Amino acid sequence: MKDLKAIKGTFYIHNLISEGEHEHQDFKFAITDAAKIARSISAFANNDGGRLLVGVKDNGRIAGIRNEEDIFVVEQAAQMYCRPPQDVKVSAFTVDGGAVVLRVDIAKASKRPVYSREPDGTMRAYYRVKDENIAAHPVMVKAWRRMAADEGLVLSLSEAEAALLNYLDEWSMTTVEDYMRGAHISRAAAEEIIVRLCAAGVLEFIYTGSEFRIMRSDNQ
Repeated sequence: MKDLKAIKGTFYIHNLISEGEHEHQDFKFAITDAAKIARSISAFANNDGGRLLVGVKDNGRIAGIRNEEDIFVVEQAAQMYCRPPQDVKVSAFTVDGGAVVLRVDIAKASKRPVYSREPDGTMRAYYRVKDENIAAHPVMVKAWRRMAADEGLVLSLSEAEAALLNYLDEWSMTTVEDYMRGAHISRAAAEEIIVRLCAAGVLEFIYTGSEFRIMRSDNQ
């Protein structure tokens, strides 16, 4: 990392910045906290990957990185604050005559969840939604773990599972809590059904702006 050489990239970086922050891009001005960077890495890895532009303010103004210490903090976030550790690709570009901007590429995780270590030492998985890093729903995380263990295959549907799918065909989406109450089953039973169907690719979680809901997968 210390031998990273910056290449000229004024037009390229300005073009990326013109896209704004979105599901696959986040701006980072000052790199002072590896834990915060780890949240972004977790969120992108648990979605479809993405990139950080380091040295860019939230409003798109280029400030440049302070020094090579920023590169070290990014690497520390990926290797020491993410579980499992993530490999990130860092490229450096000189912009507007001298400021250096880092492009940090984060790949989609081959197995989810990817956790980030919180300041209190706990581990939490994040998910990228539009321009935000959202704490993943606990049932969503359970489904990822089930998929990672290759236990998601559904060969036949139980009566309760079929009823949930029929409900979603009619009403499009629901929450874990509403499903639990509507089906008159325990939370544990509701979560197990949703985890099983999510891990099999039958259901998926979407974030509506205030909460996670479950719906039929687009792949179905």
